[in-house]
Amino acid sequence: MNFLDQIKQRAREDRKRIVLPESTDIRTLKAAAIIKAEGIAEPILLGDPAAVKQLAGDLDLTGIPIIQPEHAPEFSVYAQTFHEMRKSKGVTPEQARETLRDPLYYGVMMVKQGAADGMVAGAINSTSNTVRPALQILKTAPGTRLVSSFFVMVVPNCQYGHNGIFVYADCGLVEDPNAEELSDIAVSAAKSFEQLVQAQPKVAMLSYSTYGSARSELTQKVIEATRLAKQKAPELVLDGEMQVDAAIVPAVGQSKAPGSPVAGFANVLVFPDLNSGNISYKLTQRLAGAEAYGPILQGVAKPVNDLSRGCSAEDIVGVVAITAVQARYS
Repeated sequence: MNFLDQIKQRAREDRKRIVLPESTDIRTLKAAAIIKAEGIAEPILLGDPAAVKQLAGDLDLTGIPIIQPEHAPEFSVYAQTFHEMRKSKGVTPEQARETLRDPLYYGVMMVKQGAADGMVAGAINSTSNTVRPALQILKTAPGTRLVSSFFVMVVPNCQYGHNGIFVYADCGLVEDPNAEELSDIAVSAAKSFEQLVQAQPKVAMLSYSTYGSARSELTQKVIEATRLAKQKAPELVLDGEMQVDAAIVPAVGQSKAPGSPVAGFANVLVFPDLNSGNISYKLTQRLAGAEAYGPILQGVAKPVNDLSRGCSAEDIVGVVAITAVQARYS
């Protein structure tokens, strides 16, 4: 059973309610039908029921709620709640009502109010449009100050990581984290690995230097981030700064970082900035033929995840399954 099949099976064991607000896109409707038929989660569609059914055609959406936000019984309560949350930012009651007509905002408010366990969007919306409601309404998880992202990378025929499985962070959201932010990304990525892979995370703080082999502002940031991450989560198996070959190849790790609890065996790779993270995940995907699941958000109080606008219906199913598993821990 591959990684995604395992995630789907775990999702079936505790079916969560996942909102899909982009019901004007046929891929979302196809995904909802698959999710319902396979028992992966309980999908909830947002939109005009008549328009959704017309677009769906022969797709079987039996048993899937279709909610039109402004006509929902909870709409006024949600709008009032949003107004209370945002009035210090100058949001008026009417502006709150107008905002909640947006399915992205309404979907996140459903998650906030306990009417759903998570939300998945991004097939027709930008990352910023998907993430903004989550940050405004759900905010960060307890003990977390930063929302970041990660990819689960599954590399075929790979002897490194956890049977070829890695978490790469951050590859999609935080452009140039400072040392404090980088340490937060590392701690969150370790939790994400443990939740989704169900194995012990071994976290490498990556750099172009290993244990002081070079010295610059760039390496010092990673060294300081390593110190802070160990301070925040002393129970983690985490080390740095180190080059990627020292992190994942045992012989190189033993040579460059002898005595390190991580070197040669890392399965969580924390990149110093978005340039290196994004480049690395795409290289791994294309050159190694790896499966790349993400970007998945971490650090949000409850799970809201973004999709690529080039995603397929099956991609949406996979992200919904991951979101459902994340929801078990929120």
